[in-house]
Amino acid sequence: MAERGEIFDPLRKKYVALTPEEQVRQGFIRWLNERRGYPLALMASEYCIKLGKKDYRCDIVCFSNSLRPVMIVECKAPSVTLDQNTLEQVCRYNMVLKVKYLTITNGVVTFAFEFDGSQGRYRFISDIPNYAEHRVSR
Repeated sequence: MAERGEIFDPLRKKYVALTPEEQVRQGFIRWLNERRGYPLALMASEYCIKLGKKDYRCDIVCFSNSLRPVMIVECKAPSVTLDQNTLEQVCRYNMVLKVKYLTITNGVVTFAFEFDGSQGRYRFISDIPNYAEHRVSR
């Protein structure tokens, strides 16, 4: 049963403190699942990675049906402005995971990017693809 000030994370399968950032994360997990068809079983929250000697945690990582990471989502509290630092943060995480899609959100504004292999860089995309739309089995 939830304590006051907690929210259930279906990915970690436990109640966690209801901070503004956590509220954004849980809302985005729900949106990805309900509106874009990403299976809860193929998402992870607070996903641990190591870059050099430092440990980091990706807010949300979505995986293909072959269990390869395909998207990293960085969540911020609604009061936090999404800026170059936020994008650089998720790009650092991607040095490890090498996903096709990067997303940053504060629950008010969301920006998504797709890796363009021919250009060797990310380009802004206007919407996050449905799970079935992109080649998730790679």
